[in-house]
Amino acid sequence: MSAHVPTGYIPQTCGSLSHYLAKNLPTPLSLGGSPETWQIQEVGDGNLNLVFIVSGTEKTIVVKQALPYVRAAGESWALSLMRSHFEYHALIEEKRVAKAYVPDVYFYDEKMSLFVMEYLSQHIILRNRLIAGDKLPHLAEDVGIFLANTLFHTSDIGMSSKEKKNLTARFASNHELCKITEDLIFTEPYFNAGRNNWTTPQLDDEIYSIWQDRALIQTAMQYKYQFMTQAQALLHGDLHSGSIMVTPDSTKVIDPEFSFMGPMAFDIGNYIGNLLMAYFAQPALRENRAQCVDYQNWLLAQIETTWSVFERHFRQLWHEKEGGDAYPVVLYQQGSFDASFLKTVQDDFLSTLLKDTLAYAGLEINRRIVGFAGVADFKQIEDQNQRAICEKRALKLARELIVNRENYLTFSLIRRYIAQC
Repeated sequence: MSAHVPTGYIPQTCGSLSHYLAKNLPTPLSLGGSPETWQIQEVGDGNLNLVFIVSGTEKTIVVKQALPYVRAAGESWALSLMRSHFEYHALIEEKRVAKAYVPDVYFYDEKMSLFVMEYLSQHIILRNRLIAGDKLPHLAEDVGIFLANTLFHTSDIGMSSKEKKNLTARFASNHELCKITEDLIFTEPYFNAGRNNWTTPQLDDEIYSIWQDRALIQTAMQYKYQFMTQAQALLHGDLHSGSIMVTPDSTKVIDPEFSFMGPMAFDIGNYIGNLLMAYFAQPALRENRAQCVDYQNWLLAQIETTWSVFERHFRQLWHEKEGGDAYPVVLYQQGSFDASFLKTVQDDFLSTLLKDTLAYAGLEINRRIVGFAGVADFKQIEDQNQRAICEKRALKLARELIVNRENYLTFSLIRRYIAQC
């Protein structure tokens, strides 16, 4: 059964969309040509929504519309149309604090659960670039700055208490998509859930072992509780390599419909976990060992640089802030205190954030290999035996990052362990 559908809601098709846009697009947004000549293509290949590319003689736009169910599962899995509301408002908030890394949004129709945004004509989904073995010179810098800007400026460190609580209230009712995350990432991979989908029988022993691993399950539950209760900042909520579009010179973050106020480390860990899965898929994707090792080294450098840029920029924002009710400026700028006082506080905050980031990276790896929604990095490896070898190595690292995260104070230590995997 589908979710409640408001009066007037109509799922669009390539045939109906031109009529809808001709009637509803703001006048300044002219595509050029008459509506009947516009080229319309439905390109939604994700799990949830309809996505159209609409081209006139002067301009091309993207139209995204929510469906009242999970597209990947069909109408039996109902899902509220309100997710388009949260995605639109998350894009606006991200645009406010990280303008260069977010596409423009032109128009929103709440009744139709539909919005219109910038068409990124030259950009390609990052996951596809990673599978192809492309190196992107600005990726780590861009993602690190995006994370620092969005997480700092929507936290109590960067906002007044009133602003932060108002922002929290605006996203608090995105509980339906949060529940999907709570189930698919933190719960279902750790027991024999009906939606789980792994490479069988090759991984059966590893999966059964996970279900008996008390230390792993206990830690997963601790982080599920943190995810549910720690409203540190406005998260993208689903920041993986399929939610980022890139060119060699530009990075744009899309699809924040899972956005809510949660633990900062979740976004960072999700992204790093996806780069680690790309790393472990490389032996099946490259033509020879030299190419494989070279690209794996590039991926590890991406992870390390992303964190380094994030940390440096986050510290700078914190150092330069004038407001923000957490760690108020007045306490750290007293005449008797030098710069080391604030640095000590930041060191403690960021060391905890790194440990949590590693755990969330491991949890993301487990859910993608064991759970409902896998990743193309592994899924497109046709030889199941070869795929399982890659996935086993990733699962070994995932457990280490979750259970023994306290042991890894730097990424050089993580590199050493990865070499053992």
